[in-house]
Amino acid sequence: DPCQNGGRWTGVSCACPRNVEGTLCQFGASTINITAELGISVMMLARVTNRNFSEDMGDTSSTAYRSFVDEFSRTMNRIYHNVSGYRGTQVLTLTRGSVVVNYKVLLHQLAGDTGFDHRARELLAAADTAAQPRNCSHSAGRCRVAGTPWGVGRGQGSPDWCFSSPEICRKYTPANFSRYYYPYRIQSSLLCVTNCTLNVPGSIDCNSG
Repeated sequence: DPCQNGGRWTGVSCACPRNVEGTLCQFGASTINITAELGISVMMLARVTNRNFSEDMGDTSSTAYRSFVDEFSRTMNRIYHNVSGYRGTQVLTLTRGSVVVNYKVLLHQLAGDTGFDHRARELLAAADTAAQPRNCSHSAGRCRVAGTPWGVGRGQGSPDWCFSSPEICRKYTPANFSRYYYPYRIQSSLLCVTNCTLNVPGSIDCNSG
């Protein structure tokens, strides 16, 4: 069997595994798009106006913190459930005033989705048009939320990927070649590329080996 890197000989040619190429499956793909695997998110900031911040809400292990986050998550699920690809929220921090919530809205990457701005606009529209409860007392069990994306006026529509280390690519690239890949962001996609990938900073001509 002449095939390498997990390739399977068909009797005529090598059938290569995903992200491996070459007549003998001897090369890793020059570009691997890991956007769908990672998903995308939008950073948001919200003020919950019918709650007061308490010191124990700054402790992520406290009952007060967990109770508030559970209620906040249920509220945002109601607000965002019609947003394309919505898959939940992740609270990052709680601070004073009444309670300011720094959080992410998690989104699935949609097939054929080449833009991102419209997803951020959907989130804005959902937050702006959300019906607010008239009774905002604590006993009502409802959060009154006013929220905006962090990105308005400064980078709206950018996926929140905080990856710069090559480690992120090692999970998604062929094992024998993983050390050669590093993350590269372009528009609304996150790619794993090598120095042989065309049209990226620092690329070289690898055609001659």
